[in-house]
Amino acid sequence: MHRPGSPGYLAEQRADLLRFMVGARHPLGFGWLDEAGRLDGSHPVELWITCRMTHVAALGLLAGEPPADGGPDAGTLADLVAHGVAALTGALHDEEHGGWFAAVGPEGPVDDRKQAYGHAFVVLAASSAAAAGAVGAQELLDEALATSLARFWDESAGLSVEEGDRAWTTLDTYRGVNANMHTVEAYLAAGDVTGDASWHARAGRIAAQVVAWASANDWRIPEHFDARWTPVLEHHHDQPAHPFRPYGATVGHGLEWARLLLAVDLTLGADAPAGLRAAAVALFDRAVADGWAADGADGFVYTTDWSGVPVVRERMHWVAAEAVNTARALADVTGRTGYSAQETSWWAYIDTHLVDRGRGSWHHELDPQNRPSATVWPGQ
Repeated sequence: MHRPGSPGYLAEQRADLLRFMVGARHPLGFGWLDEAGRLDGSHPVELWITCRMTHVAALGLLAGEPPADGGPDAGTLADLVAHGVAALTGALHDEEHGGWFAAVGPEGPVDDRKQAYGHAFVVLAASSAAAAGAVGAQELLDEALATSLARFWDESAGLSVEEGDRAWTTLDTYRGVNANMHTVEAYLAAGDVTGDASWHARAGRIAAQVVAWASANDWRIPEHFDARWTPVLEHHHDQPAHPFRPYGATVGHGLEWARLLLAVDLTLGADAPAGLRAAAVALFDRAVADGWAADGADGFVYTTDWSGVPVVRERMHWVAAEAVNTARALADVTGRTGYSAQETSWWAYIDTHLVDRGRGSWHHELDPQNRPSATVWPGQ
């Protein structure tokens, strides 16, 4: 038995997750999995899932992980990357108007909106696939970056707008930080792969604006905005557990932004906006203080109100993943031992509550008593 969080443990977790992801392969891309790791036919093939799975397979390939060999129809990691690129240049791509559909089914698009969230993941998937040497990935990346810049990038604000209709004729007035967070992630990757530092600079502009908003709000990041980029703090007060746009402060995003700020700072070096490392520490500290064991039980609550009181108390697996990643990054950057202690503690929590040893992967969501649940995110 390896200690949770140790190199041997992490290798086992990566291998298990790569084996589990094989089940997501779908003729049109990658699909939604149920709790047992089987394709859930009630969901269409969604752009963001297909992109994320392509990205994961590419990272596994780049890292030399063991092949995710799930049988003759699944193949190796290289096959899965190629499958993802084919889906993004095929069924999910809008040949008429350009860009990518949010979701498709056997008869074509079932959600034809053009969303910055999903398009950011096209950039990320294409960047990773290109780095892994997948055929057609560089051309996919070129188109994805051109689309992102032409359709979503707001040069005057230094931010990404949210979504438009299929023909790019109507732009939604909603603006969101979630799409911008993943745009930062994507632009950092694209700059690395292409060597074009302008993508890194755009990531820096987004990061600086989010820091300004968070610092003015006690380090709880406003998530929702109107067309003028004015925070709308009560957005979805009536839908607090919305899976993509929940009400209030999203604890996991505070952790995720902290790690991304470190990445922007290290990438841009002397050209980075001032204060990113200090902001990363402040965001991390606020998220941990608000989110960890906030209601008496271990685990990070999903959301809080603007004074830090828990709103949605379910525990999401991705928040724990962000916590250990950010703690490790802060330990590496600052040299402070306290972050390593937190990382060790949270890996123990993950091992006890989130790892599903019976079916593989991790439980996607836990209830406030750390039992598997599916109120916000069903499936695995």
